[in-house]
Amino acid sequence: MLEISGESAFAYLALARRLSREGRKIISFGIGQPDYPTPSHIREEAKRALDEGFTGYTETAGIVELREAIAFYLNSRYKADVDPEEIIVTTGAKTAIFVAIATYVRPGDEVIITDPAYNAYAQATKLFGGRPVLVPLDFEPGVGFRLDVERVRRSISERTRMIVINSPHNPTGTIIPREQVDEIYEIAKKHNLILLSDEIYDNFLYEPQKFKSVLEFPDWRSNVVYVNGFSKTFSMTGWRLGYLVARREVIPKMIDIAVTVYSNATSFAQKGAVAAIRGSWEPVYEMIEEFKRRADVLYKVLSDSEYIEAYRPEGAFYMFPRVSKFLEKSKMSAEQLVKYLLYEHGVLVLPGSAFSERDWQHIRFSFATKVKDIIEGGKIVVEALRNYRTIS
Repeated sequence: MLEISGESAFAYLALARRLSREGRKIISFGIGQPDYPTPSHIREEAKRALDEGFTGYTETAGIVELREAIAFYLNSRYKADVDPEEIIVTTGAKTAIFVAIATYVRPGDEVIITDPAYNAYAQATKLFGGRPVLVPLDFEPGVGFRLDVERVRRSISERTRMIVINSPHNPTGTIIPREQVDEIYEIAKKHNLILLSDEIYDNFLYEPQKFKSVLEFPDWRSNVVYVNGFSKTFSMTGWRLGYLVARREVIPKMIDIAVTVYSNATSFAQKGAVAAIRGSWEPVYEMIEEFKRRADVLYKVLSDSEYIEAYRPEGAFYMFPRVSKFLEKSKMSAEQLVKYLLYEHGVLVLPGSAFSERDWQHIRFSFATKVKDIIEGGKIVVEALRNYRTIS
């Protein structure tokens, strides 16, 4: 337990909220959740379930209607032939990650994780006695981040148990290209490894031709554990609903873990999730178009800085630009820069250390906020870095 570290993003968010309560105007690029309300038809269905008294325990795997709806979505989109009995509904995608790693990772096992990455993969690995093996992504100015699959291949040892991929990627906004997904899948098959694929941002695609789901492989059951959820696509972060997909034989053991940890996902929230999939997707499509516009706006604003190496995100709603030139000039760390921008200029971003144990000289912008705030906050950051020497 002493090796586990929490998600530091929430600590920075707490600082921002405290300053806001004290009367400071804070523009936040910190939080990883859409700023849209959950669509009304989803909320109405959950309220209807409450009014009808649907408030007791459900099956640990999730209500049948929801698992059928998830299977319908995955099979319609990816022709995956997923059966509802191969799905477990969880309390958020983070819990799905936890259950997947708990199922497969044993003390001493190694788990290959791209770096930087969402914090939960490495922490859950360590919790179950595994060792995260970090494969750094390559940063290309003006382009973004790229994965070198050969590094993945060279990282495999006799202790390797699992490879974790996340596409579109948090915190970089990168999509792992289709041909690289093919290569990683073949590596997993060759070495009999579990391929854990977190595709929570699968609808936030600004270059959709690049994206490939692992469920598109006809024999996905051989090696894949798939994670997704409702938080991002349907703006349902507070509802805490995710799901995982795995081969039928392992589902009972995963259910044993799930029932031990959380019994079941919230009953009436599951009813709302059925409406999310089965109902109108028009609010989702409108939101995605707006986020694509926001990605372009953020790129345009930050590109005006000689200290921020900006690029256009390919998916999700994040940019993770390098700020090493400013850090060198100011003699700051990325963490100090984040606090400087927050306390002195009222803008919240997150440091690279929130997503890595390495010294990434990058900061993460989440553009899940209004365009006017993106423009205003982005310009504040650009000017704060440009004028630092005159006010320090």
